[in-house]
This record gives sequence, structure tokens and C-alpha cells, in this order.
Amino acid sequence: MKRILVTGAGGYIGTTLVPMLLQEGLEVRALDRFFFGRELLPEHPKLETVREDSRCIKPEHVAGCDAVIDLVALSNDPAGEEFQAETYAINHQSRATTARLAKEAGATRYILPSSCSIYGFQPPEIRVDETAATNPLTTYAKANEKAEQDVLPLADEKFTVVVLRQATVYGMSPRVRFDLAINGMTYGAWKTGVLPLMRDGTQWRPMVHVRDTAAAQIFMLTAPADKVNGQIFNVGSDENNYQLGPLADIVADAVPRDVKIEWYGDADHRSYRVNFDKIESLGWKAKLGARDGVAELCDALESGKIDKTTHTITLEWYRELNRWHERIKAVELYGGILRI
Repeated sequence: MKRILVTGAGGYIGTTLVPMLLQEGLEVRALDRFFFGRELLPEHPKLETVREDSRCIKPEHVAGCDAVIDLVALSNDPAGEEFQAETYAINHQSRATTARLAKEAGATRYILPSSCSIYGFQPPEIRVDETAATNPLTTYAKANEKAEQDVLPLADEKFTVVVLRQATVYGMSPRVRFDLAINGMTYGAWKTGVLPLMRDGTQWRPMVHVRDTAAAQIFMLTAPADKVNGQIFNVGSDENNYQLGPLADIVADAVPRDVKIEWYGDADHRSYRVNFDKIESLGWKAKLGARDGVAELCDALESGKIDKTTHTITLEWYRELNRWHERIKAVELYGGILRI
């Protein structure tokens, strides 16, 4: 395997995954709109960047690639609900198209990073495995499930298709996000001494560090086809199955200041404990835990490397880009503002 196409390469996971692929000696074609900036990816002789929308992907974008990691997505529930049509078009339809084009172009492997959120509400006494009935509660989760349903039937002896249902991601990345559970808790606790916690704290949620989920995607590039083709794998670890109340206590303890917990919102009905035995049976195992993620975020905040801005809150950044777009359209003439 030589060249990998990564869609959504400029996002939270992509800006971690791409450097890891380059470190493996692989060539990477990084395709993205780059809403968060091209500069978040390194300059590298084996990195080709393509500024394109996944909804407009063409055969030439997949040509010459041995495998595809199809990360592109509107990546959380709030954005999914505000932009429902776009979420289905990007998270579902564009990825189904990319998988089909990859197969037609002669790629041998296609990896779909999906989400454990498709399990929705599940009884707390069980850890759901990949055979469990799904119960997607949001547009984001439903679009992921539809993408899974469309790409898995493409698998055959020449085209390996793998679905990775990722736990909720956390940790430091070049495109850091503070709209994720552990990251948001960490920022609030570090900045103000107040840790925001969604009611009622009993909900279960699996977590996975961003470098661990990127490592799982790389692992699947070379995992034996007879063991992974046409298969779904949960990505995370049992040690990172948390109830949010106890998780908040862990975060508060790891932040280097006195912290109190502040509740917000209505009761969150998304609750699921997840079983990760299947992926671990292949020899892959998550290496990092919540304390690792909190420590590295606190270090980056202390050093001034990162801070919380609209750029780090996915939905707020999309809204801001749309506001700028409308303002520019209102004053632009002849293709410019002052220079025409």
C-alpha cells in the first residue's frame, strides 16, 4: 500500500491522522474544503492537498490511490440538526459515492470512520457489540448508519470495506475542538474552575483518544482482509467507557486547579456502553486514557498554543463562515471588494 486518499483531512481527526500516515512512509492525498485552514497540515513531499467538496468528488480524486479513509463529515449532533440536508448529503451520500468511485478506480481498501452514536439509548447493564440493534437518535447518527448500509455491500474479494464505529473522541489535535465531552470539560475547568456537565451524569459514553482512533484507521489499512472485510468494529476501550458524572470527577482531579461541577441542559438520553472485544481480538488496543487527554490539553492551554474560539466550536465556526459569506456577497462587485 503506497498512496492513501483521506477525505475530511483538515478536520479534528484528519489533522492528526495525516501526519501519522506520513510518518509511516505513505503518500497521502488530503481532500477537504479546509474550512479550518490548510496550514493545520504539515508541508511534506509525500503530501498532496486537494481543495474540493466531497459532494463533488470525481474519479480523478481517487485515481492512483490504493486505499481511502473517508473521514469527511459534519461532525457532531448540533451541526447535524442545524444542517440536516447537508449532513445527509456529506456524511451519507458523498461517502457512498466515494466508496463506489474508489472501487471503480481499482483501490483495494475503503475505511469508513463511523460512530458509536448509532447505538443511541441502550440498557445500562449491557455493553453493546457490533451485532446489537442500532438506535440512532440524531441526524448525525442516522446519516452514519445510512453510509454504513451503502458501503458494506461493495465489499468483495478485490475490495476490502471496513466500518469503524468510533467512540466519542477527545485529546489534542492541530484542529482542536472544545465541543467534545472531555475537551469541553477540560477547558471549562482550566479556564474558570467550573466544569460544565450535561445532566444527569448517569449516562454512559465510550471515549477514545484522537491518536488512538487514528491509529485504528492505520491498523485497518493492513489488517488481514479475511478478518476485516465487510466487517464493523467498535473503536475504543472498556477502560474508556464512562458515566459522565464519574468522568467529570476524573477530569476535575486532573486539572491543576480547584474545580467545581456545574450542571447544564436537559437530561441527555444518549447512553450506551460499548464492547470493544472484536477489534482487540485482532491485536489492536487503545493506549491512552482520559487523564492523558486532559494533561496534554492543559499543557497546550498553559503554553498559549491553543485557546477556545469560534474556530474550536464546530457549529459556531460554520455559522460564522456563513455570516461572512453573506456579508461579502452583499458588498462584492466584479469579483472583489476594494481591488476589482
